[in-house]
Amino acid sequence: MIDTPHPAPGPTAPAVVESVRALEKSASPAVRAGLYTGALLVLVMIISLIAANRMPWLESRALERNAACYSLFVVFMLIPVARFWNRPVRMFSSGVLAWTMFVVAYDIAGFFFRNLFQILRSPFEALIEGILAYGVLAVVAWVGGMALLARLTPIAPRRRKSDVFQAHEQ
Repeated sequence: MIDTPHPAPGPTAPAVVESVRALEKSASPAVRAGLYTGALLVLVMIISLIAANRMPWLESRALERNAACYSLFVVFMLIPVARFWNRPVRMFSSGVLAWTMFVVAYDIAGFFFRNLFQILRSPFEALIEGILAYGVLAVVAWVGGMALLARLTPIAPRRRKSDVFQAHEQ
């Protein structure tokens, strides 16, 4: 038998590699960005909940701890906005996918952390707030793109009457 430099992969390794390759080929950039952003949002949420509830030595620095978590959360939330600024539909779909992943994890976190929904907000309220935020950002990008496009094209009045006005005069 010929010795290979790498050991033969186990029975599950090819299936995992193939599924990752299939996801990369079939998923659009908006879906991939949404999945990655959602994973980052969930990670920040878990870290901030653990830091706030399970690390009492951070209690004296609660303001700094919360500011760092909020800042990181907002930066990760803006990934679909920065990635798809010229494509508002992709921005919205990517953001809503990421936010839905976050809300599902937030709902699951409510099982482990008591009074989470009474102190912060319910998962439904969080879902609506995120969808509204991404919707407003997508509309701002869309209207801003139209305004810039309108600014680039000259708007000059026509010098002759159009066919529509001639048809009404007869």
